[in-house]
Amino acid sequence: MEQLIESKLVKADKAFSAWRKVPFEERQKLIAKAAEILKNNSEKFGRIITTEMNKPISESIAEVEKCALMMNYYADAENILKPEKVASEFAYSEVHYVPKGVILGVMPWNFPFWQVLRFATPAILAGNTVVLKHASICFGSGNAIEEALLEAGFPEGIFQNLEVGHQAVKEILEHDAVKGVSLTGSGKAGGEVASIAGLNIKKSLLELGGSDAFIIFEDADLQEAAKSGVKSRLQNCGQTCTAAKRFIIDEKVENEFLPIFIEEYKKYEIGDPFSKDTKLAGMARPDLADELEAQFNRALENGAEIIIPLERISENQFKPGLIRVQEGNPILKEELFGPLGMVMIAKDADEALQIANDIPFGLSNSVWTKDKDRQVFFIENLESGTVNINRMTSSDPRFPFGGSKGSGYGTELSLLALKEFVTAKTIVGN
Repeated sequence: MEQLIESKLVKADKAFSAWRKVPFEERQKLIAKAAEILKNNSEKFGRIITTEMNKPISESIAEVEKCALMMNYYADAENILKPEKVASEFAYSEVHYVPKGVILGVMPWNFPFWQVLRFATPAILAGNTVVLKHASICFGSGNAIEEALLEAGFPEGIFQNLEVGHQAVKEILEHDAVKGVSLTGSGKAGGEVASIAGLNIKKSLLELGGSDAFIIFEDADLQEAAKSGVKSRLQNCGQTCTAAKRFIIDEKVENEFLPIFIEEYKKYEIGDPFSKDTKLAGMARPDLADELEAQFNRALENGAEIIIPLERISENQFKPGLIRVQEGNPILKEELFGPLGMVMIAKDADEALQIANDIPFGLSNSVWTKDKDRQVFFIENLESGTVNINRMTSSDPRFPFGGSKGSGYGTELSLLALKEFVTAKTIVGN
């Protein structure tokens, strides 16, 4: 291991020894100060995001502001980590929540501030320290986050950005100082990191891919559903794990909804990512565009029909595409990470549910209907970490976020996230 990385891990471990003893409320004050710094400098930090991965600047600024909102949620949160008394016959009868230590974050490029801080904020508030392995194109974002936390008054070593490639993850995770890992990324990356963590008996949290269903019935607000569906598919150039990717339309409303949806879809045109009027820019890297184009062609080879062609106009830019896909197309077992959507037709609610669940993923689905019984049917039977009723998916600090099946395990956001990287320590006796 490089001496610099070794020294940073040792520094994080030493910082943990002191940080774990800092009162919860004092940690919250520093989080509130960091949130203020992010909010007051959202444009500056937003420009870093846009420069690194092409996100439209308005979305980049909104990402930073959302981080501030989330951090303020934790700055005001109830301390659910206080020792809990348990009724028993013993004099000592408590549960203590003890932070684990240094936690490694392996984070992606698509939301370079949000993904990092969504994981790091509750982990740090719980008394852990964090080392970050960010995506290679987002080292600037990682450094900016570290600098903002230091400016807020966090002691050195509480959060450190490691400028290393993916090949260094194994050695870092195997280091004695590191006690757990949180990864947001692909299923392949998640499986590899979870394997390393498991072999070393270390806690892992995985937030992986999705192929979320957006299900529309005849009693929905079709204009709102179309507008929300397109935004959900195309924001961040479609590079979002919780984006709507499969639009499952009840056959009774196909002829009415699809023209509205197509009209809304065509409003998204490529523009300058630094213009605040731009809603769609290029993908983060040319190789990612190559992969999406190959998936599009494979889908067509397996019977998909073009509704709107996916047109490549530069090495990393597309005019957004839309295809009609039948069950059995191999593309349904993959995640489309870019501006390409899939349309499927269902004859009724039962078939819509079967189509929605018949994939390896289970992240966050959306159902559009005013019928209460139908809402309850999908709430109870959709296999996903989140079910949205008459709204697009968007994470909220107040609610748990996580997936099922191949979309990962563990909880981010909400008060539950505070207990992800702690040990429940039982104290019992006389």
